[in-house]
Amino acid sequence: MTTSVPNALARALRDFFTDHLPLLRGVSPHTVHSYRDSLTLLLRFVAVHRDREVATLDICDLTPAEITDFLHHLETDRHNCAATRNVRLAAIHAFFRHVATLHPAELEHCQRVLAVPFKRAHQRTVEYLEYDEMQAVLGAVDRTTADGRRDYALLAAMFNTGARVQEILDVCPRDLQLVRPFQVRLRGKGRKERLCPLWQQTAEVLRLHLSEQGVDAGSAEPFFRNHRGEPLSRFGVRYILGKYCDQARAFAPTLGKKRLHPHSMRHSTAVHLLQAGVDVVTISHWLGHASVTVTNRYATVDLKMKREAIAKAKPIGDAGPVPASWRADASILDWLAKL
Repeated sequence: MTTSVPNALARALRDFFTDHLPLLRGVSPHTVHSYRDSLTLLLRFVAVHRDREVATLDICDLTPAEITDFLHHLETDRHNCAATRNVRLAAIHAFFRHVATLHPAELEHCQRVLAVPFKRAHQRTVEYLEYDEMQAVLGAVDRTTADGRRDYALLAAMFNTGARVQEILDVCPRDLQLVRPFQVRLRGKGRKERLCPLWQQTAEVLRLHLSEQGVDAGSAEPFFRNHRGEPLSRFGVRYILGKYCDQARAFAPTLGKKRLHPHSMRHSTAVHLLQAGVDVVTISHWLGHASVTVTNRYATVDLKMKREAIAKAKPIGDAGPVPASWRADASILDWLAKL
C-alpha cells in the first residue's frame, strides 16, 4: 500500500470534525462528542500498542487488525457491552468513509476497515413501569418541598411525553404551551422537532413549577434545574427516578425486580398508549421514532396484552399421549421412536 502523506491523519481528523460533521452532515453536538470520544480512545490505544506518540500516527497505522484489537480491548479491559462496542465502530466507519473521499489512494485501506463487522448485541428485555407502578412512583414524591414539586413535574412530563432524557432536559419555558391546546416542543435526534400534546394535569403541574421558578415564559434557559439553580443533568434524572422507585417499592413490590433507568419512562409511555388502544403509527410520531418498525417492538413486550390474548384464544387439540416411559431393557431407538 502506498505510504500516507505525513500528517494526512491529522488533516483528515480536523476536516472531519470542523467541516464534515457539523457543516455538511449537520449532526448535533452530542454526535460530534460521541465520535470524538471514540476516535480519541482508538488513537490512544494504537499509540500504546505501537509504542508511539499519538502525534506520529498516520492513516496507515490504523489497520483493520489494530481496530479489531481495539474493539476487543473495549470489551475485555474496559468491560463495554457489545452495543457500546458497535457505537465506537460506527464512529470509526464514519471517519474512514470520509478519509476515502479525501485520499483516494487509501481507498483499499478504507474498504478493509469498513469491512470490520459489527457484533451481534444481546437484546435485553424492555423494562417499563406498569400504570399502577407509575402511580406508586409519583405518589412517593413529597410535593411539600420545592425539590419534590420539581421532581413530580419532571417525572409527570417524562411519562406524558415519552421524551428521551436529553429531550426533556433541553426543554425551555418557551417550548411549553400551557394554554389549550396544551403541548410541548421537543428536539430529538438529528435536530428533528416535534410537538407533543400534554394532559391537562401535566400542564397544570408544569404551570405551577414555572410560576414557582419565577422565570419568564419566553425564556430559552433549561426548564428543569437542580437545587443550586444549574441545569439538571442526565445523572440527576437517573438519581431522582431511582430514589422514588426505591421508596415506591413498599406500595409496588414488583419494582424491586426491574432494572429501571430514565429510558424506562419512555418505554412506559409507549406501552401505556398501546394498552389504551392508540395505533402504532401515532405512537411512533408521539415518540419521535424514525421508523414504525422501531415502535412495533412494544407490541411484543406488553405482558398484559399477551395474557389477555391467550385468555381469548381457544386451545387447539388436547394434551396428547403421555410419552413412553423408559425401560432399562428397551432399545434407546425404540424408546425414541415412541415419543
